[in-house]
Amino acid sequence: MGFVAGVEAIVGAGYVKRDAESLERYGTDALKRGHPADLVVLPADTREIAAVVRLCNEHRVPVVPRGGGTGYTGGSVPVEGGVVLGLDRLNRILRIDEESLFAVTQPNVITGDLQDAVERVGLFYPPDPASLKECAIGGNVAENSGGPRAFKYGVTTHWILGLEAVLPTGEIVRTGGKTVKNVVGYDLTHLIVGSEGTLAIVTEITVRLIPKPPVQATLRATFPSVEAAVGGVTGLIGRRVIPAALELVDGTCLDAVAKYLNVTSLAPPGTAAILLIEVDGLSELVTGEAARVEEACRAAGASEILRATSEAERQELWRVRRELSTSLKVITPLKYNHDIVVPKGRIPELFQLVERLKRDYRLRIPCFGHVGDGNIHVNIMVGPEDLDEQARAHAAERVLFEGTLALEGSISGEHGIGFAKAKYLGLELTPDVIELMKRVKRAFDPNGILNPGKIFPNGDPGALPIAD
Repeated sequence: MGFVAGVEAIVGAGYVKRDAESLERYGTDALKRGHPADLVVLPADTREIAAVVRLCNEHRVPVVPRGGGTGYTGGSVPVEGGVVLGLDRLNRILRIDEESLFAVTQPNVITGDLQDAVERVGLFYPPDPASLKECAIGGNVAENSGGPRAFKYGVTTHWILGLEAVLPTGEIVRTGGKTVKNVVGYDLTHLIVGSEGTLAIVTEITVRLIPKPPVQATLRATFPSVEAAVGGVTGLIGRRVIPAALELVDGTCLDAVAKYLNVTSLAPPGTAAILLIEVDGLSELVTGEAARVEEACRAAGASEILRATSEAERQELWRVRRELSTSLKVITPLKYNHDIVVPKGRIPELFQLVERLKRDYRLRIPCFGHVGDGNIHVNIMVGPEDLDEQARAHAAERVLFEGTLALEGSISGEHGIGFAKAKYLGLELTPDVIELMKRVKRAFDPNGILNPGKIFPNGDPGALPIAD
């Protein structure tokens, strides 16, 4: 039996796609770069995934796991052809345990749907990537995603208790469990979290929950300059306020959202930046923290502070942030989206660096991001047909990364490396550290079939094209 026939025998011929539209669609993500798959396979469960992976390993065929396909570094798309293993059908929340405070979910559950489900019973899953209405929880695990609430609540890895996963050699393993404390052996759970689908295919996720904070206060502060807005963040920290969410949006982004949504009420004329700030907890604590937020913003020069008085107003304030990524397309449809991160105290220097890049390389670079944890999305906008602008942008990318590292930061806070940033890995990591990571990769994936060409610039030797 040939390879394709073997796959069809496992999942059913109806769940094996070879048409051009499927191969192309599963061959790109939000980065809009990649390589068409040779075969798209849509298994129903862990058993079928394990059987397909064993077959791929036997035939040395590359296999790439894919969930929502919303990533920005090419982590879920093939670079060498092979099989794209679509997790589309693994989309159920399996259990919500209200007493022990955990939920068990399959990987292709949309993150926002998981949040809504647990909140309906008074519980809370804090990680909230901006794309939470489209991205899947399995992708959040693969990339160790963050989001606006990371300042107070941390990132995905802080909320993962255990995993079920299929190894590249076909074994099914369980790591971690359903308890908050677990120090038995190596922490394989959190080694797999953030590994960008290169070590294992996650098929089941156990997440930690907490009671939903009873009260939220959401504020929007507008500023005449980005520097003043950053000063507001510094003031908050100085007053020992830890917001549940803290986002900065610059004026260029605001203009793009206003044009995209065809509204004029997002901020007063002349606004150069806004802060979106949310505090949560018990009513008496939230009242005091919200007052300190207003005090810090006014001291930094805020021109206007607006506080939501209803859930509808709160959602409208956050709508600016949720629509940002799509809205930037009104500037130009092509962007190089970089999620660099620096220590909070060095955010002003980061924005100074971006201003130099704008000037020196003649580029449009709107910025927004999770300013509370220093994670800023630097969007270098380029014309799809303007090769000179694209060349200037690529030159600026390296300067951005080098400058970020000089500020004691990192070239990726949540998007990962994928293949888009692989060539820059050596800027941040030493050869010894990279080799150690490669040894871990070989231990999990001795034949180099799982998501090859990601993270490491030289790829993974050993995988072969599909023969039939």
